[in-house]
Amino acid sequence: MCIGVPGHIRSIDGNLAKVDVCGVQREVDLTLVGHCDEDGQSRVGQWVLVHVGFAMSVIDEAEARDTLEALQNMFEVEPDVGALLYGEER
Repeated sequence: MCIGVPGHIRSIDGNLAKVDVCGVQREVDLTLVGHCDEDGQSRVGQWVLVHVGFAMSVIDEAEARDTLEALQNMFEVEPDVGALLYGEER
């Protein structure tokens, strides 16, 4: 099973972004979605669905929050989900 985790883009350097996922800063490759949107605006502040270090798609904030809530509920019954949300250190 593959799970994408919503992340909030905080900064961009080339095709790499610092993305916040539940308070954990991750380096994410933006090659698949681009560092700018279709209007040429930076993606800083946008939400993306992250899988294995790549932003797979851009999502809206409501979808991001709903997905994070669902994953946090899964974490309550399946602790392995915590690594996706909070990193390996938990």
